[in-house]
Amino acid sequence: MTAPKNQQLSLGALVALVVGSMIGSGIFAVPAAFARSTGVAGAFIAWLIAGFGMLMLAFVFQTLSRRRPDLDTGIYAYAREGFGSYLGFASAVGYWIGCCLADVACLVLIKATLGQFFPVFGDGTTVVAIVSASILLWGVHVLVLRGVKEATALNTIATIAKIVPIVVFIVVAIVGFKADIFALNFWGGEAASVSSVASQVRSTMLVTVFVFVGIEGASVYSRYAKRREDVGIATVLGFVGVLCLLVLVTILSYGVLLRPDLAALPTPAMAGVMAALVGPWGLIFISVGLLISILGNYLSWSLLAAEVLHSAAKNQTMPAFLARENANGAPAAALWLTNIVIQVFLLVTWFAEYAFTLALKMTSAMTLVPYLLVAAYGFKLAWTGETYETDTPGARNLDRVRGAIATVYALGMLYAGGLKFLLLSAVLYAPGTVLYFLARREQKARIFTLPEMFVFAALVVAAIAALFALASGAITV
Repeated sequence: MTAPKNQQLSLGALVALVVGSMIGSGIFAVPAAFARSTGVAGAFIAWLIAGFGMLMLAFVFQTLSRRRPDLDTGIYAYAREGFGSYLGFASAVGYWIGCCLADVACLVLIKATLGQFFPVFGDGTTVVAIVSASILLWGVHVLVLRGVKEATALNTIATIAKIVPIVVFIVVAIVGFKADIFALNFWGGEAASVSSVASQVRSTMLVTVFVFVGIEGASVYSRYAKRREDVGIATVLGFVGVLCLLVLVTILSYGVLLRPDLAALPTPAMAGVMAALVGPWGLIFISVGLLISILGNYLSWSLLAAEVLHSAAKNQTMPAFLARENANGAPAAALWLTNIVIQVFLLVTWFAEYAFTLALKMTSAMTLVPYLLVAAYGFKLAWTGETYETDTPGARNLDRVRGAIATVYALGMLYAGGLKFLLLSAVLYAPGTVLYFLARREQKARIFTLPEMFVFAALVVAAIAALFALASGAITV
């Protein structure tokens, strides 16, 4: 399912998709997000664990893109091939909803940032904020309908523009770094012990998941790659680059402000750190950088959300109408459904007390399940030896270890996120299965195998439990 030549993407464009998807609001918020939970030691360990786990996942994506070039729809296709039609669908719909929620988080934060200068936008959920966010939503919709290559070209420009203020911040933070403040922040203000550091690390792990979401950007768009091998290279290069930026922003901030002051900074926390270093202009400079970053991030997520629906429909896991393209080769039907869902979520934010935080954590929860299935498929492929017939045992063993580590990491992140968000995820997964029913009916195929029936039943039970918990106040949003 190769894209038309005029819509194919270079290695640089694929790297920009990965970086553009990963760098959004998260990197601007990490100084305060980490400081609320941990000191320098805990932050180092958290990034070490998260970086190593996600690097293993990046290697799994790279390996799968090379060993299964026939699966050119990435994150969804791997789950389907490894674990059957329904889990493949669940991976697609979960990832798609996660993309939609990520876009909602972007829209809310754009307006909240403007609210610092124009009170009419408030925290990003006022009537004016929601109306203006809706205008932006449908404006980007029109842009993407003009063609994927044009939209990704704009994304590449936005990616470069968003990296500039981050690099400036890092340089200024290095110059203004104070070793005595860094030393006071090292243990997080607590007595140095294994238990205290372990507790600090666990409380930061869900934050690390969100900032890495988007690592699969090149894989999702693999059918557009000029060269198939560029997909894996772009995934690893994009990940390593973003990881370096995240670690530097987090750790250097501990050398500027004491942990309590760092933790108290409003979003975007990086702006507060910059203001402490250079004065009020730093707040404006980083805020402008944040707006550019989120706009680019929003565009990346819009592209990814529509593409995963479109690809799943092409492979007959979603209803056929979602495979329709317009004259420019853009996935028009998938884009319409995606933006209608985003619009509904955007209206719901009016009633949510902490809309931005909820959208961030739900994005992480929804995308962890697809990540888990990809990692597990990578492990399964190496374990069974499929596609390894002519390889040395060493290559197969290495891929088996990488797949196992990535699988354990994804399971650990689901555990760290907590039961609450897994239950809330079921509220979205269960009704999303309607699309699967429609697709199976079109194909006149059996809806579920017996194991798939048990999976669906478990989702329904979890969704009902979550709704009852919400109604009783046991779970709040």
